[in-house]
This record gives sequence, C-alpha cells and structure tokens, in this order.
Amino acid sequence: MRSGNGGVERRVLIVDDEQGIRAALGQLLEYEGYKVRSEANAADGITAFTQWKPHLVFLDVKMAGVDGLEALKRMREKDDTVPIVMISGHATIQTAVEATQLGAYDIMEKPLDTDRILVTIRNALAHLELKEENTRLKEAIGSSYEIVGESGAVRGLLEKIEKVAPTPARVLITGENGTGKELVARALHKRSPRAAGPFVEVNCAAIPSELIESELFGHVKGSFTGALSDRSGKFEQANRGTLFLDEIGDMSLAAQAKVLRVLQDGVLTRIGGSKPVSVDVRVIAATNKNVEAEISAGHFREDLYYRVNVVPIHVPPLRERKEDIALLVRYFVASIAMRENAPAREFRDDALASLKALDWPGNVRELRNTVERLLILAPGPSITGADVDRLVTARAAAEDKGGASLLQADTFESFKDGAERAYLVSKLRQFDWNVSETARVIDMPRSNLYKKIERYGLSREEG
Repeated sequence: MRSGNGGVERRVLIVDDEQGIRAALGQLLEYEGYKVRSEANAADGITAFTQWKPHLVFLDVKMAGVDGLEALKRMREKDDTVPIVMISGHATIQTAVEATQLGAYDIMEKPLDTDRILVTIRNALAHLELKEENTRLKEAIGSSYEIVGESGAVRGLLEKIEKVAPTPARVLITGENGTGKELVARALHKRSPRAAGPFVEVNCAAIPSELIESELFGHVKGSFTGALSDRSGKFEQANRGTLFLDEIGDMSLAAQAKVLRVLQDGVLTRIGGSKPVSVDVRVIAATNKNVEAEISAGHFREDLYYRVNVVPIHVPPLRERKEDIALLVRYFVASIAMRENAPAREFRDDALASLKALDWPGNVRELRNTVERLLILAPGPSITGADVDRLVTARAAAEDKGGASLLQADTFESFKDGAERAYLVSKLRQFDWNVSETARVIDMPRSNLYKKIERYGLSREEG
C-alpha cells in the first residue's frame, strides 16, 4: 500500500453514481497501491468522509439527491485540508469556478485520462503531505520550543529539559555558537513554575566590561557620568522569573564576584547605592567556552562555576545530529513561508542529501541562513541538489581555492591582508553579516571590525 510521511497508508474515497467510473477508478488506484473506498451517492460519501477520514477524494459533480457541489461544501466544513478532486461529464466554466471557490483541489472531465489521474493524485498527496508537515512543525514549536529534531541527541536534550525545568536548580548550558543554547534556556523557563514571570536575557559578551555591573545590578542617580536617573538592573527586572546569563564565560572577574554574592544571599546593591534589594531569581547561564580551562587560566571563578553549574546541559553541534537536518530544513521553510505569507517551497531529496554532506561549523544558525539564501536565490518551484552545489558547496570550494591562492602572495604583508580578508568574509557570512555578533564571536571590538570592513571593501554581495 502507498504510504505518506510516517508510513501512514493513503486512503482514497471515490463518490460517483456511475458504477463503471467507481470500478475503473478504484481498480487503477488499488493497482497503484492506494486503499480505496467507493460510494454511489453524496450522502454516503459524506458519511464515509467523516468516519473513514480519507487522504484524497474523487467527487462527481452531478448526482441524484445531494449533488457534488453541495457535498463538497459539507466536506469542507468538516475538514479543509483533504484534497478533493471534482469529476464531471459536462463541466462548465461556471461549475469550475464554483467548485474552486468551495475549495476543490482540481476538476477533471470524463472520460478520465489515466495519466492525468496519476499526476493529479501525486500532486494532491504531495500538497497534503506539505500541509501535514507544517502542522507537525507548528506542534513542534508549541511542544519543543522550536528545538526541532527526532535524533537521539535531541530526544535526550528534551527529556533533560522536562526533568530539570520544574525544579529551582540553576543550569549551565554549554555548546558551540549557533547550537540553540538560548532556545534551551527559554524552554526551561516556559516549563518552570516561574513561566508567568519575566524571562530576561543578558548577553555578557556584548556589553562592555565597564557597563556590565550597571546592566546587571542597576545604579542610582549620579553614581557615575551619564547616570541621570535611578535604574533597575537585569536581576531586579527578572524578579520572580528567570535571568539568562548568555556567554557568562566572557564576564569580567569583578562582575563575577558580585554575581556570586547575589546567588549566595539573594540580595544586591545598586551601583552608588546603599540600600539592599532582595531578588528572587532563577539563574540559567550559557557559554561556548571550556569553563574548566578558563578556571585554570584564571579567567573564571571556580566558586561561581559551582554555583551556576548545579545541572549541566550540553547542546550537541549539528554535525553530531545530521539526521535532523531534513526536519530542520522543513521547519525553516515553513516558518519563513509563514513570515513572508508565501507558499512553502520543497527541498528535493538530493538537496537534503547535499546539505547533510556539509560540516556546518555555524550549526543550526548557519543552516537556517543557508536555507533562507537558497529560497531567495534558487530558481524553480523546488530546491534541488544542483542548487545546493551551485549556491553553497561551490562557494565553500571557492573559499578553499582562495585560501590556496594566498600561498602565492608576493609578500608576507599581502598574505596577511588576504588571509584576514578571507577570514572576516567567512565569519560575517556565518553570522549573516551581523557585525555585532561577528565581532563578539571573533573577540574584536565592533568599531575595529567596521574599520576593517571599510578597509577591505567588504559587502553582502560577497555572499
């Protein structure tokens, strides 16, 4: 029997008052591997539609009693996703327009052409499968907080989230850039008793060290130049909720000491103030660094590490769960289509295979950027393996070739300039030309990165 996604047997309902049509069409569909049910009138057809739940319907327009258009209307009231193909011995333009307005997938004239029937079935069921996939992905958004995947690694991650979220335990999330550490933090918050409270995120790497303490703990008016009024910090803003300290490994030692005191006592003092402020906050931290190595190097406090690392959660890189790439691609396609209010395009099997063959150093974030680029640049109704090879793989190969050409540089200075330019282009592409994020990851002041972009004449047109 023909099956769709998930191995579901595809059921086709035929509703026609002509015995010859029911027999011939039913025999063809059964030969093609579909499970078939036939009904001779609209009333029985509507009952079968409700109880048997077919994946596709062939419905005659003209029948005694309730006609096909009325049956189409009633079926659509019960389920607006199942493709319904109208068949008619004498279809008019008016009939076709009315059927389309009522939600018919297609209309075919008798005598039925075998080749057209088979093409219509394949297209209709492919359309249905896309709708079903979108439904599953929307459910994944609600149930898994956009942590999409069916691999053992993702199932283990979700199980750990379910166990840890209801507890008050502090969590340290580790993983490479682009793996989805923030999604894990939000999932922990949404499943916790604090879900109704605020979720406040602080990117410790993006805030200058001289401002991080004011950002976290707040300040009073006049405590430093520019402190024109009292201001609460992120700890106070997250009271009775969750504070997510992203990239905590980049926090200064002075700020680490103050965070440690708040975690120990549940009390903070604003910069320039003297009044203690009590806070009730669950802290979730994340880092892409090896914290134990940072401790050994004197860059991270060991006592703070033990305070935040009550429960460790590691988010695996995409290269360790490549079996999730197809589902992630479909999820991104569906979400982009919803955002743009446009029809979703299909990624062919050869395109998915080409994507699975790549290493993805930028992880899920890089995959999403790649999917969006392919949707913008690839021609045709679907994305093919050739599109991936031309727009993704070939570009990577060109980068490798460019790296080899650096060795032909005449002077060491020209080699250094070429290497720096290639490196910056690669990193900017990885983060979709987000200068702030790129500067943070490569540990370069944002102003310096802007200067280098101007110096080398870099632009998005390079990829």
